[in-house]
Amino acid sequence: MEAQSSSGLLLSRKRRRDGSNGETEEGERLGKIPRCTVGLKHPAPFADELEPADGKPYERVTMEQAKRGTPPDRPVRVYADGIFDVFHSGHARALMQAKCLFPNTHLIVGVCSDDLTHKYKGFTVMNEDERYDAIRHCRYVDEVVRNAPWTLTPEFLAKHRIDFVAHDDIPYISAGSDDVYKHIKEAGMFAPTQRTEGISTSDIITRIVRDYDVYVRRNLQRGYTAKELNVSFINEKKYHLQERVDKVKRKVRDVEEKSKEFVQKVEEKSIDLIQKWEEKSREFIGNFLQMFGPEGALKHMLKEGKGRMLQAISPRQSPDSSPTREERSPSPTFRLPFFTKTSPPPSPPPHHSGARGYLISEDDDEDDEN
Repeated sequence: MEAQSSSGLLLSRKRRRDGSNGETEEGERLGKIPRCTVGLKHPAPFADELEPADGKPYERVTMEQAKRGTPPDRPVRVYADGIFDVFHSGHARALMQAKCLFPNTHLIVGVCSDDLTHKYKGFTVMNEDERYDAIRHCRYVDEVVRNAPWTLTPEFLAKHRIDFVAHDDIPYISAGSDDVYKHIKEAGMFAPTQRTEGISTSDIITRIVRDYDVYVRRNLQRGYTAKELNVSFINEKKYHLQERVDKVKRKVRDVEEKSKEFVQKVEEKSIDLIQKWEEKSREFIGNFLQMFGPEGALKHMLKEGKGRMLQAISPRQSPDSSPTREERSPSPTFRLPFFTKTSPPPSPPPHHSGARGYLISEDDDEDDEN
């Protein structure tokens, strides 16, 4: 039932054939799934640690029965084997496909030992115990077979009650055979899966070998000794020197980036200042022309002031109906407080003066002189 629910949530992932790192097409991505807790709490057990199967004879199910669905107490037992060195997402996806082949699947994974692997394929990065443990902690695995055979025999298939063998459909040439799964295919027990393009153990090792110096310097920085990395004394000093040179380069690059940012900020501020200066200058010129221009306010002020000054200093014209000099009443005599004599009426004011006031008489002046 668990496999049936998982297959309902997972969509088929068709790989690109042009080797584009196994990316899916735009419309082939996984859809949204409901939130749920489906993680397992324990690793998969080893086959040699399980209780022996019941006494029922081993009877394989057909492909039609497996696809149609089997009873909960009789899952389809699917076997997948491999080296699984440097366990990666390509391995996990292959096991996921094997687990989702049928609605009710019990996935058994066989892992070859170091002796068989070194004999038929080559040296591994991880030892057999590390590879066993990596497979045990894959969520799709129900059972792990240690020291799995390189070529599957009828006795091995019957011992583990295997119904189908899952692997990619590419012929696997090894151990003097054109395809080690040829007899499985002829027996109708083969269930093909698809490889994940762009990732494999060989690809990962190739990346490390290609960038060997980078990873050696990385591990030296993290505290590994030159002896642990199998690096000579001269190469160790060379890597340390390269690391110092790279630090200087990074600092120079950081300074260049900061200087570029500073120059950019200065340019932006200078542009703002220039724009503000232009606005203020236009405003100043406009105010100056408004005040001192040909038709400015200062010209009108000067004209108005000039008119007022001319009006102030020019004599006023007497009206036509004003009385003549003879008809005017004599001016009253001005008496100072310290004079006792009454002064005669003053002489009329000169014609050219327009000032008003009272004058002291000539008799008073004479008396003052005496």
